[in-house]
Amino acid sequence: METLRTSLNIALIVLSLLLVVLVLLHRGKGGGLSSLFGGGVQSSLSGSSVVEKNLDRLTIFVGIIWTVCIIGVTLSIKLGS
Repeated sequence: METLRTSLNIALIVLSLLLVVLVLLHRGKGGGLSSLFGGGVQSSLSGSSVVEKNLDRLTIFVGIIWTVCIIGVTLSIKLGS
């Protein structure tokens, strides 16, 4: 049980960092904080809608896996005690 919990914790850390990077790669759509720091600077990849859709799908997929890992860690703590 301890090996499962350790591997879930490692996966959770890696997925958390990946999720942060993926969210930061998204282009700002409104006048929020992203436009405050980014101004009008645009990336060369942000013009393609295919790249945006794939980035959205990848972010959602990583978010779902991240949620499953959190549920797994919670269940391993509850069942291991």
